Amino acid sequence: MNYRLLFSLISILFLIQIMSPAYVNAQSLPGFSAMDVFELEWVEKPQISPNGTQIVYVRRGMDIMKDKRQSRLWIIKADGSDHQKLTSHDQNESNPIWSPDGSRIAFTSSTDHGSEIFIYWISSAKVAKISSLEASPRGLSWSPDGRHLAFSMFVSGQELSLVKPLQKPKGAVWAAPPRVTTRVKHEADGSGYMRPGFSHLFVIPASGGSSRQITSGSYQHRSARVWTADGEHLIFSANRSDDWEYDFRNSDLYKVNIKTEEIQQLTDRDGPDHSPTMSPDGKTIAYLGYDDRQQTYQLTKLYTMDAHGGNQEEVTIGIDRSVSSPTWSQDNQGIYVQYDDHGNTKIGYVPTSGKLKKVAGNLGGTGIGRPYGGGSFSVSDGGTIVYTHTTPAHPSELAIKHDADQSETLVMSLNDDLLSYRELSKVEEIWYKSSVDGRDIQGWIAYPPDYSPDIKYPIIVENHGGPISNYGDRFSPEVLLYASAGYVVFYPNPRGSTSYGEEFGNLLYHNYPGDDYHDVMDGVDALIAKGVAHEDQLYVTGGSAGGIMSAWMIGKNHRFEAAAVVKPVMNWISKTLTADNYYGYANTRYPGQPWENPQVYWDFSPISLVGNIKTPTLVMVGTSDMRTPLSEAKQLYHALKLRKIETALVEIPGAYHFISNRPSQLITKVEHVLAWFERYRK
Repeated sequence: MNYRLLFSLISILFLIQIMSPAYVNAQSLPGFSAMDVFELEWVEKPQISPNGTQIVYVRRGMDIMKDKRQSRLWIIKADGSDHQKLTSHDQNESNPIWSPDGSRIAFTSSTDHGSEIFIYWISSAKVAKISSLEASPRGLSWSPDGRHLAFSMFVSGQELSLVKPLQKPKGAVWAAPPRVTTRVKHEADGSGYMRPGFSHLFVIPASGGSSRQITSGSYQHRSARVWTADGEHLIFSANRSDDWEYDFRNSDLYKVNIKTEEIQQLTDRDGPDHSPTMSPDGKTIAYLGYDDRQQTYQLTKLYTMDAHGGNQEEVTIGIDRSVSSPTWSQDNQGIYVQYDDHGNTKIGYVPTSGKLKKVAGNLGGTGIGRPYGGGSFSVSDGGTIVYTHTTPAHPSELAIKHDADQSETLVMSLNDDLLSYRELSKVEEIWYKSSVDGRDIQGWIAYPPDYSPDIKYPIIVENHGGPISNYGDRFSPEVLLYASAGYVVFYPNPRGSTSYGEEFGNLLYHNYPGDDYHDVMDGVDALIAKGVAHEDQLYVTGGSAGGIMSAWMIGKNHRFEAAAVVKPVMNWISKTLTADNYYGYANTRYPGQPWENPQVYWDFSPISLVGNIKTPTLVMVGTSDMRTPLSEAKQLYHALKLRKIETALVEIPGAYHFISNRPSQLITKVEHVLAWFERYRK
């Protein structure tokens, strides 16, 4: 017997075995780590071809060398075969959309001179740039005959000039001239100062050529638009009222003739009308909106009207949930929508006669931060649906569901090469009763890898932002990193959270922070009773509205060993008058304006409780945050320093409100929170 050959064969078989995921999973695997963030990939904006055979999608990932998120277009057959990059471009690509006949894909891509429109031909695999634009295009839309593309683009304007500039001597170096603004909205978190001007609708030949502006006036036209069946008009949403800057919650649907540029208003009510979509037969427009009752939270409802704006009526879907992304079925008999229900994002189908039916669940996983909702879907002419699918075990992957098939199939798995070799947290749903009024409150518990009920673990309460938002059973690298560090993580959806109906979401109207505090603390007590949490090992954190809640909690009790308050609002008077969205809820957050009712604003400000705080507190904020400005975080830090409470201020250089936008920022946020908690961990 050739023992050397036999030994070689045995060695090869052993190597094959230990390299398989099944063998690796049977061994002790490492938990999810900070550097793993750079390896994550996820799917966004999948678009299925009209005939249902191919899918183009945006493949997102992290560039470790540039410390940025990147996007490239990939294409795959619906059966999971022939997976390849769409183009040879090594630039960010996005917004893919199939031509009506499925022969081409239009998309936008970065160039050395800004974003431009490109066309990809399926038959030849050739790609060409068809535009040369002054600004970045948004929201591509094919004409029914495939001859034109519509999009929106920013057109520069002028701001008020109060003085004539002085003539400086040749070669002189003077200070920059002052910047003058008279606009209500003049800055935006994430981009800073907004150049004066307006977004308008344009049309460009799909074969290339000059673009033509078809809307005008001092109004914004940023929303999605759709073509009428004859290709002669575009339906779009805008606010073209004289008082549009102050009537900012309102919008209506309009129809513009692409030849004459004549605009006709289709809807007219006090409230937002938006997201129009045309039925395949060209007879009916579906759209979203609501009658504005000036509440904190209002359901977005589904409506239909005929192509000329008549016969407007609500489609009663039979469920107390907001809907989004209306998409007609090819037979004109129903509309697909997206909605959140109990912290899970779903696709539903609504016949024109009403009564929503769930089609698929577990959408999302595109946030790559905390476990928020999101995601998108696309429907072929034959009813095949592709969508972004997530669970706590993986970020957004490409899933497909055929009309006659009740099962959900992942077309591929971008993260098997990483996550199959990591021990991830087990996530468990929990329901408990509110001590305020007996309402059922939902939350999630993420356990450390290799969790043992015999070990006493510390617990982190992670409060979500919004507060009109929700956490769910979705992938979250931040939660995974906390759990891998040996913490149980509890993330609840207290009153005010979405996906539980309008009444539940509106409970914070003129009462925020309010009884949502008790809902969170009731969850902590439920976990203590369950034996998962322990009174002497409680920690709390959260960002934005979650930062508000975290500051409120340590001002109301002394039960937490340490806190990390991230990008909070501490003073509602200063926040309301300094943030980039200052006008957005000045009439609805509390009764009256800050100068009219200052005591109410103060009573709901966490800074009013700072004299009660004894908890060691880390304060964190981005230096370019315009949503919860740097001054808000400093108010808490300075107050705690004056009171000689243990505290530290962490400023993330250049970060806006989305403090975890760059992968290194996500990592450093989590690591600073954990480092602070470790100082006080028992």
